[in-house]
Amino acid sequence: MNDSRIPAARATAGTIGPLRNPVKNYDWGSHTAIATLTGRPSPAERPEAEMWFGTHPSGSSSVLRDGTWHSLADAVAADPVAELGPETVERFGSRLPYLLKLIAVDLPLSLQVHPSREQAEEGFARGTYVDPFPKPELICALTPFTALAGFRPPGEAAALIGGLGLPALEPIVAPLAAGDTSAALRALVEWPKEGRAELLDAIARAAAADGGPDHELVVRLAGIHPEDPACLAPLFLRRHDLRPGEAIFLGAGVLHCYLSGFGVEIMGGSDNVLRAGLTGKPMDVEELLRVTDPSVPALRIEPQDGLYRTPAPEFRLGTAVPGSGLVLRGGLPRILLCTAGEVEGGGHTLRTGESVFVPASYGPVELSGSGTLYWAEPGTT
Repeated sequence: MNDSRIPAARATAGTIGPLRNPVKNYDWGSHTAIATLTGRPSPAERPEAEMWFGTHPSGSSSVLRDGTWHSLADAVAADPVAELGPETVERFGSRLPYLLKLIAVDLPLSLQVHPSREQAEEGFARGTYVDPFPKPELICALTPFTALAGFRPPGEAAALIGGLGLPALEPIVAPLAAGDTSAALRALVEWPKEGRAELLDAIARAAAADGGPDHELVVRLAGIHPEDPACLAPLFLRRHDLRPGEAIFLGAGVLHCYLSGFGVEIMGGSDNVLRAGLTGKPMDVEELLRVTDPSVPALRIEPQDGLYRTPAPEFRLGTAVPGSGLVLRGGLPRILLCTAGEVEGGGHTLRTGESVFVPASYGPVELSGSGTLYWAEPGTT
């Protein structure tokens, strides 16, 4: 059976362990969202953007085993077959292929895109990327969440940007009107440094005069990045307003930017990022244009039997209010995260903000309780 649910059964040998998880303090994060969910003092002194659950080299979780805290990455490395299971090791090697996160967005992230597996492997070999892995992503909203992801039809984008009435933007509008989104993106990211402040001021004034929700986003971005033409992104890209429980999948080549909200994110375990603006970090324009695929949309993903299934083999995200009788099949490495109330599983009580690692060797896990649970697992089938 491919589904992770089976009839109730007793757990087999293995050790489920509570997790401690690192918090990433990026400037765009929230002082309250992650701290409140995990029961720590709120507001936090520094903005908390992400909490990581997994074995990523830049921030592994710690797992409690036999009364002692161990690096989860070290535990997996010591016995990958027991921890990950033979299916996962055969497909992905001796590494947990996913990274689960809580992500709290108070300020917009950079405009970015990620390579495919083939592009990452080839780029890593020539020194362009930091690892040879892809970084597909799924974001599932815990609160209202807004993102820009995937390009609008070029004619629609041309009409919106041209509607600002600024002749200076013709190098962007003209290729869009001709159907060449990639050429328009090149014009945007290679815009001359001279006169940017004056241009952005004119863009902000024109967008404010329109007053629509996408134009309001242009004004907001221009206030944060007053010399970056990428503030036009809301007129280039599709806006996604997610309600709690709704999710979008971002595959390779999909240009995107998270704008606001709090959610559960799961991704391939990679650091390969190409930026297209709304950042002070360097941009590799040629690689950006090579990887970005304007024809690939962001995908709305509806859960089926509690699982958000995506085209990415590295992960699946599950969610449920377990009630009684929900059992997760054994053989896969899972991270369980309670986001509301209490959930019982494998002899552990998970309260809001608490998490555990379930090794593949543990066997089936029977879940119960009235709380809300999210779990991460590889998509090996």
